[in-house]
Amino acid sequence: METLNKIFRTLLLVVAGMIGLFMALVFTFSTIIAIAILYVVSRFRGRSFSVQEYWTARQARSKSTFTARVRSRNDITDIEARDIP
Repeated sequence: METLNKIFRTLLLVVAGMIGLFMALVFTFSTIIAIAILYVVSRFRGRSFSVQEYWTARQARSKSTFTARVRSRNDITDIEARDIP
């Protein structure tokens, strides 16, 4: 019974590894297809396409989206609060 249990665990691990490998391959090929589409569209528009330029532009755009606005001391307003029974 112990041997059967070990074989089952090994088989389960191999299947999980194959599923992970398949998912990684799908991700890789979908990324290659997306970059190829971007390349074809940029050539169609008459522009050059560089993955490095595209990546830095995306990073700059995402950083500006997620940065918080720093408030100056003039923007702060003091409010006096009191408890109302």
